[in-house]
Amino acid sequence: MLDLLIHDATLPDGRKNMSIAVQDGRIAEVAEGLTADKAPAHETVDAGGLLVSPPFVDAHFHMDSTLSYGQPRVNESGTLLEGIALWGELKPTLTHDAIVERALAYCDWAVARGLLAIRSHVDTSDPGLLPVHALLDVKRRVAPYLDLQLVAFPQDGVLRRAGALDSLKRALALGVDVVGGIPHFERTMAEGAESVRVLCEIAANQGKRVDMHCDESDDPLSRHVETLAYETQRLGLHGRVTGSHLTSMHSMDNYYVSKLIPLMAEAQLGVVANPLINITLQGRHDSYPRRRGMTRVPELMAAGLTVAFGHDCVMDPWYAGGSADMLEATHMGLHVAQMTSQQAMRQCFDAVTVNPAQLLGLEGYGIVPGCHADFVLLHARNPVEAIRLRAARLGVWRRGRRVASSPAPVANLNLPGRPGSVDWLAKI
Repeated sequence: MLDLLIHDATLPDGRKNMSIAVQDGRIAEVAEGLTADKAPAHETVDAGGLLVSPPFVDAHFHMDSTLSYGQPRVNESGTLLEGIALWGELKPTLTHDAIVERALAYCDWAVARGLLAIRSHVDTSDPGLLPVHALLDVKRRVAPYLDLQLVAFPQDGVLRRAGALDSLKRALALGVDVVGGIPHFERTMAEGAESVRVLCEIAANQGKRVDMHCDESDDPLSRHVETLAYETQRLGLHGRVTGSHLTSMHSMDNYYVSKLIPLMAEAQLGVVANPLINITLQGRHDSYPRRRGMTRVPELMAAGLTVAFGHDCVMDPWYAGGSADMLEATHMGLHVAQMTSQQAMRQCFDAVTVNPAQLLGLEGYGIVPGCHADFVLLHARNPVEAIRLRAARLGVWRRGRRVASSPAPVANLNLPGRPGSVDWLAKI
């Protein structure tokens, strides 16, 4: 007897009337038209033609600072640099228990919204590695219901402060998964490039992935992603390196970008844009026209790069909003990138599901036999509608066990057959 059978589901690729059979925490079968008569199960769920998706994945977040908004004060200018300064003011007051409590609360929010995998950068600038110890504790606690991948992130610069490189290495030795960096925050462009070289060599020697905050500014001459692509190729790190933010690319000369993107594609770099935060923090020195500040998402996707959307911040020194809803980040991303065709909007849905799963190297992700039985039932009939409505998560399953659910909202979906309704999506 099966553990779980979900039937009459629509999958993100458009297949309808699909059934998902689950046994021992894995997907045993995905087929059309299975019913409880043909495949009896301990739990049977009628999806009613709605969308069943693999879980959402956030490829870029800062869990050590989340839910700390207003401590010790509010970021009045709204700039990246004031946010960094505020975090510096907050760090001496941090405690292990406070970080853990806020992070666990956020993980509860995440699971309720079908977000079951998060890559979080954790500040390694503190010689005592307080945030690192706290988030390693959180990682152990949430493992049954959420994959938390940690990035060793030298927020104050790895070459800018004495002992920072040693602290980062110690964080990796404690069990942090990924090597991070922030080259544009080093003292000079040359030191930024040197930090990229040093950090990529550490990753290559330890067999780890790299995820670097890179060119997070409005400076069109910031060139660190070029160095990141070069070091990736030199060290044979293809497919293991991600450049996050890349907001300077929004302001770069088009001719230079025409050479840069192929270089990134050769290195098989991953890219994470953070629409909610990029649109908020960048362009603060502009009057009008004011730059959007988000990297060139459609162009990077067209070149074959794996591009994801991250949430980045929720209620912290950099951002006052957020709710762990990756569809909120997606909704902003498609507007900022002007990705409004049907195909482009589906690409944006991929940017918070399959693409970030690839960047994190998640094992057993997807809705195919043999994968983990992790998925979300959304109150929408396809990915485009899910984004438009920021669809309710009617059910969330982890390893075949329901971990969250919510009632369907009162508003209907113009479902066919309802008197007076128009099935608009069927006309597209």
